[in-house]
Amino acid sequence: MATDSVVKSIQDIMRQDVGVDGDAQRISQMGWMIFLKLFDASDRELELIRDNYESPIPEDLRWRNWAADEEGVTGDDLLKFIDETLFPALSDLEVDEDNRRGLILRSVFEDSYNYMKSGTLLRKVINKLEEIDFTSQEERHVFNDVYEKILRDLQSAGNAAEYYTPRPVTRFMAEQVDPELGEAVLDPACGTGGFLVDTIEHLRREGVDSVQERDQLQRTIQGIEKKPLPYMLAMANLILHDIEAPKLKRDNSLAQPLRQYGPSDKVDVILTNPPFGGKEPDGIERNFPQEYRTRETADLFLALAFKRLKPGGRCAIVLPDGFLFGEGVKTRLKETLLEEHDLHTIVRMPKGVFAPYTNINTNLLFFEKGPSTDEVWYFEHPLPEGYKQYTKTKPLQFDEFELEKEWWDDRENEKFDEYAWKVPVEEIEDRDYNLDIDNPHEDDEAITDPDELLARYESLQEEIDETRQSLKDELKSALQKTLA
Repeated sequence: MATDSVVKSIQDIMRQDVGVDGDAQRISQMGWMIFLKLFDASDRELELIRDNYESPIPEDLRWRNWAADEEGVTGDDLLKFIDETLFPALSDLEVDEDNRRGLILRSVFEDSYNYMKSGTLLRKVINKLEEIDFTSQEERHVFNDVYEKILRDLQSAGNAAEYYTPRPVTRFMAEQVDPELGEAVLDPACGTGGFLVDTIEHLRREGVDSVQERDQLQRTIQGIEKKPLPYMLAMANLILHDIEAPKLKRDNSLAQPLRQYGPSDKVDVILTNPPFGGKEPDGIERNFPQEYRTRETADLFLALAFKRLKPGGRCAIVLPDGFLFGEGVKTRLKETLLEEHDLHTIVRMPKGVFAPYTNINTNLLFFEKGPSTDEVWYFEHPLPEGYKQYTKTKPLQFDEFELEKEWWDDRENEKFDEYAWKVPVEEIEDRDYNLDIDNPHEDDEAITDPDELLARYESLQEEIDETRQSLKDELKSALQKTLA
């Protein structure tokens, strides 16, 4: 069974349906069906290993009882069943608060939709999905790669691109932060779950053997995602990786006032690629202390990481160049970052890594909560020979990070001088906390590249717009106090 050809066939069938418009809807349509089939396979496993296990899905709505028979219900009858019975029942499922799997099921279907209008084509899609056996660990492992391809397709699906971080990046960051079994790991903007999946795989490579260790892994991987499509895809992703009841929450991490987080909310590790740009509801910044109030979501997520890390906790976060050289709120965040955390590493990434979501240059920041920073090491990730930037057809590969991995524990080795340099914190303070420090070993002419200058200009424009909005907000607040 060629799993990738099955998925391609499903996509081709969906293109014939007038109700499915574009890649994002095709992925969403596939998503809820894959989720339900995976959930049923997971139910089968739990029925074998747990006494008296009962699925939260009513018997007649379980995948095996309406979808598995290729000669089963089809056409208008199938559409009517899905639209008028299946979705209403699952989206309004009555389950106890301690029934984690039931709550997951309901949360996924509350915001999922059946876009297909042809019951005949829908039956063809279901029959194709039946060619994949999710109860087989070998077949599930093969499907992992296919599911990654489905998620990568999000990068060409308009605004959906923001939900996906390239797997080489998530794997590298997870491996360098090196979570240990039993540590609470959080991604507060988890998208489709890439960081969480790579954390799971990293921990399993280190050894997760006993029942107690597997249970511990299930309990300590946490994610939050506010949008329904990536939330559903993340749920399926974690179930595919044998997390039977993923601890994912559909919520906006920035919506809770920072002061309300207590000791029980703190975690050992945060791995995240927060969205860039001010795309949050008006007033969301008021959940943060005055000195951190901004419309830039990436900055707010950094402030959230400060609050939710335990002492000694570790964080790896993706941030745009604008954060490094920005002023105002960004300066205050960088003061906190350097004075209350050890910002030990910044990996500077070249253009195209996150295209088409953004062409702005990005950076991978690694820090620990306390003690303060003495020096910051920079590493400039080189493009492969002949590349001007990464593209969809020439994406970043994980083995390209071997250079950073070799350097990580041998930073003074002169063989890395071309790529790595360190800056004492006193120099950064003298620069008014500007972290945008160029590679001293690089020729000056390298920064005259027109595309590079344009990207820098776009980052500066974003910073100007943010500063303008921040000034307006501060003036408005001062005026309101005066009138009061």
